[in-house]
Amino acid sequence: MQVKLVNENSLIIYFADSVSIETADYITYAYHQLQLNLNDVILDIIPSYTSILISCNSRKIGLRAFFWRVQDILNKFDSKGVDNFNSKQIELPVYYGEEVALDHAQISAHTTLPFSEIVRLHTSMCYRVFAIGFAPGFAYLGNTPEKIAIPRKVNPRTHVPTGSVGIADRQTAVYPRQSPGGWQIIGRTPINLLDITNTNLSKFSMGDQVRFKSIDKQTFLSMGGIL
Repeated sequence: MQVKLVNENSLIIYFADSVSIETADYITYAYHQLQLNLNDVILDIIPSYTSILISCNSRKIGLRAFFWRVQDILNKFDSKGVDNFNSKQIELPVYYGEEVALDHAQISAHTTLPFSEIVRLHTSMCYRVFAIGFAPGFAYLGNTPEKIAIPRKVNPRTHVPTGSVGIADRQTAVYPRQSPGGWQIIGRTPINLLDITNTNLSKFSMGDQVRFKSIDKQTFLSMGGIL
């Protein structure tokens, strides 16, 4: 683990060189501990797959003092704390009908699987929130089954509908608002994923466990879904 200076008020903490469940566990625990212990001086904190970028309010603390506070918190980490950290469990309803699964034909062609099997595999996993970014509330979830892995679109869409569920390589994600995007769209959730009460504007937090539940068209519409 290394702590390096980025600019006059920011540090980046590197936890590993590659993505793994163990690294994700450690980053999740570190993210919450740093928020808890540095809440009085933090300006921003952004976790990713292998690192955390953290910025301080320079009106409240100097960078050197901030560096040593961060280092002290990291030095006190204990493996038991990492192992015992309880993540949130989230079940997300998704309608996988062809009118919202915009790339169902392309995904079936790429994987050589019928779309019903792709849906079964997609809903068979419990996914971890590895990172939050790209757009407010957008969470990167992994890992999808290898059988349904598919590259991003060569030509991204200019408009991906709100709630669209996509796949890109071994990751899956939900578009919290209409936006451009290149993920392969497999379905749509009726749930609003933006949460203005959360610091990352998302219902998801680092380390959360997410499972997708297939619902029919009538249920999707009754829950406020829009086709």
